[in-house]
Amino acid sequence: MYVDTGSGSAGRSVTRWSVYDGSSPRIPRAAVLRAVCSCGWTGPEHRLDGVSIAGEGLEEAGDEQADACERDWDGHTARVEAGAVPLPESVTVLLEQLEEEIDRLTRTSPAAAVRAARQLEVTAERVGYWAARGTRADLTTAQAAAALGVDEQAAIHLMARFGRWSPYA
Repeated sequence: MYVDTGSGSAGRSVTRWSVYDGSSPRIPRAAVLRAVCSCGWTGPEHRLDGVSIAGEGLEEAGDEQADACERDWDGHTARVEAGAVPLPESVTVLLEQLEEEIDRLTRTSPAAAVRAARQLEVTAERVGYWAARGTRADLTTAQAAAALGVDEQAAIHLMARFGRWSPYA
């Protein structure tokens, strides 16, 4: 949602739903909550009852609707994940272990954790190069998007980033 915080079209875009409490003339009051995804999916509306929210802050009063949106989102991501190409269990386990180790490292040495995350980025770029080029050669954009669990635009940008080509070419 766009909130006009001044004159002109350079207003801030805010996605945190609880700020839309109608507390000022420039901030609208939210009427519904719904989960959305960059793939284009939009969840069902969960109405906010203005009468029941009147005495409470919007975040507290809309907690039930926010939870419903989260359940909708969880269902959507589970369906997307089910349609994506499965990762071998050994890779999934290694990624989970790596995440746990970096989280643990963050508590003792945040700088070392950043270095580890950076090394992970470098490794991903190195191993993703031929994978992205092979995916581009073997699959249509729609097939790649489904396999990767993202929309077509995101698939193009992801493969272009790893394959080191322009997504606009």
